[in-house]
Amino acid sequence: MRIPAWDFPLSALSRETSVHYEPDEQVERIKAEVVRKLSYSLGKSPAVAQPHDWLTAAILAARDHVIDVWQKSTRESYATGRKRVYYLSLEFLIGRSLADTLNNLGLTGSMAQALRELDVDLAGIENLEPDAALGNGGLGRLAACYMEAMASTGVPALGYGIRYDHGLFKQRIDGGRQIEVPEDWLSFRNPWEFERRESAYKIGFGGTVAAGGKPGQVFWAPEETIFAVAYDTPVVGWQGRAANTLRLWRARAMHPLSLDAFNQGDLVGAVAERNRAEAISKVLYPNDSTPVGQELRLRQEFFFTSASLQDLVRRHHRQFGTLNNLAEKAAIQLNDTHPSLAVAELMRLLIDEHEVEWERAWEITTATISYTNHTLLPEALETWPVALMERLLPRHMQIIFGINARFLDGVRRDAPDADLSALSLIDEYHGRRVRMAHLAFVGSHKVNGVSALHSNLMKETVFAPLHHVFPDRITNVTNGITPRRWLFNANPGLTNLLKETCGDKVADDIGLIRQFGKHADDAAVHDRLAAIRRENKLRLATIIRQDCGVTVDPAALFDVQIKRIHEYKRQLLNILETIALYDAIRSEPYRDWAPRVKIFAGKAASNYATAKSVINLINDVAAVVNNDITTRDRLKVVFLPNYNVSLAETIIPAADLSEQISTAGMEASGTGNMKFALNGAITIGTLDGANIEIGERVGADNIAIFGMTAEEVEAARRDPRPSADIIHASAHLEGVLDAVAGGAYSPRDRDRYAGLVEGILANDWFMVLNDFESYRLTQRRIDSLWADQARRWRMSVNNTAHCAWFSADRAIREYAQRIWNLPAAAPGEG
Repeated sequence: MRIPAWDFPLSALSRETSVHYEPDEQVERIKAEVVRKLSYSLGKSPAVAQPHDWLTAAILAARDHVIDVWQKSTRESYATGRKRVYYLSLEFLIGRSLADTLNNLGLTGSMAQALRELDVDLAGIENLEPDAALGNGGLGRLAACYMEAMASTGVPALGYGIRYDHGLFKQRIDGGRQIEVPEDWLSFRNPWEFERRESAYKIGFGGTVAAGGKPGQVFWAPEETIFAVAYDTPVVGWQGRAANTLRLWRARAMHPLSLDAFNQGDLVGAVAERNRAEAISKVLYPNDSTPVGQELRLRQEFFFTSASLQDLVRRHHRQFGTLNNLAEKAAIQLNDTHPSLAVAELMRLLIDEHEVEWERAWEITTATISYTNHTLLPEALETWPVALMERLLPRHMQIIFGINARFLDGVRRDAPDADLSALSLIDEYHGRRVRMAHLAFVGSHKVNGVSALHSNLMKETVFAPLHHVFPDRITNVTNGITPRRWLFNANPGLTNLLKETCGDKVADDIGLIRQFGKHADDAAVHDRLAAIRRENKLRLATIIRQDCGVTVDPAALFDVQIKRIHEYKRQLLNILETIALYDAIRSEPYRDWAPRVKIFAGKAASNYATAKSVINLINDVAAVVNNDITTRDRLKVVFLPNYNVSLAETIIPAADLSEQISTAGMEASGTGNMKFALNGAITIGTLDGANIEIGERVGADNIAIFGMTAEEVEAARRDPRPSADIIHASAHLEGVLDAVAGGAYSPRDRDRYAGLVEGILANDWFMVLNDFESYRLTQRRIDSLWADQARRWRMSVNNTAHCAWFSADRAIREYAQRIWNLPAAAPGEG
């Protein structure tokens, strides 16, 4: 079968990937490749090349090796006609790629030696690579892990997203406050990507819908049309066995300049169309607190969804000549609710563009699409005003009404007593809004949660009415992380110890780390772990000193909470308990306190005032605590700015304690909890998300659980306990709240946090007050644990040894088997 030229890069195949090179020969070859890229791609000689030039040359040389694998994978995929996964995600939090790519290709040592002989330090230039700022948190990082895992497990896949010019935002801390500035990750261009100008699709908005010339035919005439231009990045799997494509869309105006307006002196109006179009791919998650912001969010979601669906339908039709077998050859995975419009858009393409009858189009759509839900938070289960949808996407609104009518007719017939208002895709009681999660659910053949608890709560809460109608649709696939980035790359010291104790093949089969558990009581292993952890902490301490101006002791307990700032993640609970600890140390300065460094990092949404206030409070508390001589080195508080993937790769291997303290029942899964545990940190957490499954695998003796269960949280919300009673039951809480509300940590603005405290006193929705005392007592048990080194390192060993199951490879195999119906081969965790 002919391989379409439009589906893979056209660069020449300059090497045979099967050729084996001896180490010295490979070093010389890579050295020549880097110098050639420096000369012919960058126009620089080694004598005048700057560090960033060497970085780009090294990336381009590594990329050539990836291209060989990429093209081979593409040819095989088309030759065999294998089913392919199309993974739609509004976020892909990739981070830096050079170290990960070299590791997966097995070229790290050769590249390091080659550059060393050119007087260049590989580690130094790796740190210059910008993080690809295409995500905000766990959702985007999971998508990136899964792209790498699909390549590693041999699952043919295309990831689809948006090529944001500025990503989320770069966080700066000024006077303790979060300041958002544009992210500039593309300032030196992205040498990993290939622009595909030939792969550009028209995306329409607004306009009119009219009947066509044939019976039942409908014609949509958009008022506004823009281009979606593709940029492809190859993602290589472990040992370079296969590579998949991450295709990101950039918005372009049909007419980038109105020459008439320009010549008449209207310089702003001349580029108005261009600016409006390009705004779609400017930033991730624009502020949607205004009608303009809401419209931009909807335009973003439809833009990338439509481009992706048009692309996959075109490639499928070119290869197979029909769309009747789409579900047999394509699996469309919606990563959360943002791409839910794929249901309506695929129906439009099938019905309007390819003249498929409605019933058959619906069969194809539901058999092809599946949906991953990542949260039960109402704000994440998006709804859009019907009026906005009718104005912006009139044809899609017609299709959604049609889907809803047929769905509800079927429910009336099969379950006449069902609550149709709860099942309807249209919420008629809150200003008529389209329920996008309902649309994704009804339009999918499988819907999965991302932890056992989360999947059960989906059935019991937000999707309970739909689950009653479709009792077999919800399944579970607990999240996973790639150990190649989060263990082998991030923590080479621990990796070497695992190879010594579990065998060299541990990199190929992460399940072999179970054998590490045999060394849980080995004092020599404990000593090695202590030395490795200290080195990691020294590296982090350097960053803390550079970014925060605070000197921390690597011998102290590094207590870490790094994640998106949100009320349900409860950074507020953490900092309130920190204040209680600070008060206790001052009250009993001669007590043998466990030295502790409280490390926070994370971004708050630009319009999330409460979350930004929590960041401010953390920094205000840090300013007081870090300058109080009575605490000496027994307590430090730091907030590291501009949290990203690269910073996480430094923080996680250095952590002693992993804070996973979300309100029970509100964290879908989490992946940070898995990364910390795999690297040997001890979890302090609630029975929420994947914490439960981590506890089941590492054992109750190796995790510190506190607080209310999800059932207890729901009961407390139905019958809330008076705040005064909760405060009275704690000897510490009242003093902490009074200090915060009274301005003890904001002396220049005494009322700064009065509203924050009043809010939780009036409505403790996130159980900050309810869980405070349990959390505080558990932290004091951690103090005792810190003094028992043998027990502490035994717990660390058991965490690492029993977290192989949380590999992204396992998760992808489960998706392949349970949802996508395709084979996946991977190094087994067992």
